[in-house]
Amino acid sequence: MTSAPSAPSAPVLRSFRIPAGGLHEGPRVLRRLPEGMVSRPYELFDVVPQAATIGAEIRGLDLARPLGRTLREELNRALVEWKVLFFRGQHLTPDAQRAFARNWGELETNPLLASAGPADVARFDRSAARTFENVWHTDVTFRERPAMGAVLQLREVPAAGGDTMWADMAAAYDNLPQDVRERIDGARAVHDFLPGFARFTEPGRLAAFQEMFPPVEHPVVRRHPETGRRMLFVNTSFTTHITGLPQEESDRLLRLLFQQAHVPEYQVRWRWAAGDIAFWDNRATQHYAVNDYGDERRVAERVAIAGDRPF
Repeated sequence: MTSAPSAPSAPVLRSFRIPAGGLHEGPRVLRRLPEGMVSRPYELFDVVPQAATIGAEIRGLDLARPLGRTLREELNRALVEWKVLFFRGQHLTPDAQRAFARNWGELETNPLLASAGPADVARFDRSAARTFENVWHTDVTFRERPAMGAVLQLREVPAAGGDTMWADMAAAYDNLPQDVRERIDGARAVHDFLPGFARFTEPGRLAAFQEMFPPVEHPVVRRHPETGRRMLFVNTSFTTHITGLPQEESDRLLRLLFQQAHVPEYQVRWRWAAGDIAFWDNRATQHYAVNDYGDERRVAERVAIAGDRPF
């Protein structure tokens, strides 16, 4: 009688470890809509999704025309659902761009930026001034009431490159490990204009604005004022530390949170043509202007919409 063959022994692996706090592989939760919100068809324009949870091109509208209440409400629903909306070939005058943005509230000015004539139209022209935007950030979180949104138009584009990317910070929050969410829910962080602007602004000019823009605190996780959805609300340019934590511990946690904007599944990327418009929800996103076009000219004009106090 022969004995049954023994089961093969498990292979012996050398010891290894996966560093704690890194980005994980595998499937991610990609919810475009908050829980309880039902997707409905759009009746007044066409929506062409650009990514899973963020970014949609809107077709069939001339933004130089007055919106009217019904169209404004449907566009706002698209903005909340998709976080950033794209409109091809609009070629708006500065006044028309401002008029469109005013459908969502008062416009804000930023004295730290160059203007395109009107004080509330910021102009980004790398051929005229040394600026750097190739870092993930949310606009003006150093204000007590950061901008609700922004309307950006490209006036001149390079032959290649110069794209802009946006990241969905609700998806970023959804996919954090449970223990990290528990640590940051209810936490607050300090935001300051200096880290973001010191890279390209003369120190004397920065000093003149310190009294105007003192450091402020915001929740690390804010809720969207229209849906209540939780969103990660820290960014590399302006968040300096988490309140109440030792600096080393705060830095370690912030590095992990900053990394979340870099996950491709949370992103959309837009290839510009002159006259294109992007309208984004600054409460729910970060963005990154890709600086890959060398000495070619790229000119953009942005109008920002005043926001509320994060909660």
